[in-house]
Amino acid sequence: MHPWIVTLLLLVMALVRPALAGPNEDADAAYARGDYAAAMQVYRDLAAQGVAPAQFNLGVMHDFGQGVERDPVAAVRWYRAAAVQGHAGAQFNLGGMYFEGAGVPQDNLRAYLWFTLAAIAGAPGATRNRTSISRLLSPDDLARAQQLARECQIRKYAGCD
Repeated sequence: MHPWIVTLLLLVMALVRPALAGPNEDADAAYARGDYAAAMQVYRDLAAQGVAPAQFNLGVMHDFGQGVERDPVAAVRWYRAAAVQGHAGAQFNLGGMYFEGAGVPQDNLRAYLWFTLAAIAGAPGATRNRTSISRLLSPDDLARAQQLARECQIRKYAGCD
């Protein structure tokens, strides 16, 4: 996934979510100034409490090796933790990980599923990516991916992978 896409998503998520006072805001400021060690510590604490934006940000940091060694498997783990809470950016990035086969086996069906959920949640670019991937799927796989996305949404993201 291109760094500018993730940077854009981070910016969009920062602008559309409610303003949070406290540790998450401090971590976001540390991240913005490139103090990845400080941001990582706060995000880890928040992620352990189940805070989806912090989980997403840990995914980004592991994905791009910011403050840690690049680790696509850890990135997927953090993206998934946020994605199952409905975090659009995490759903988008998880779709990208499946498309690229980074941290998970390459799987266009799963990529389509996560881009669909991200599109429903309003992630910029998710509809375009979903459309591109739909062209790579057989009609049967496309129907299956659409059904899985519906079921995943009904189950509130439980058991989507």
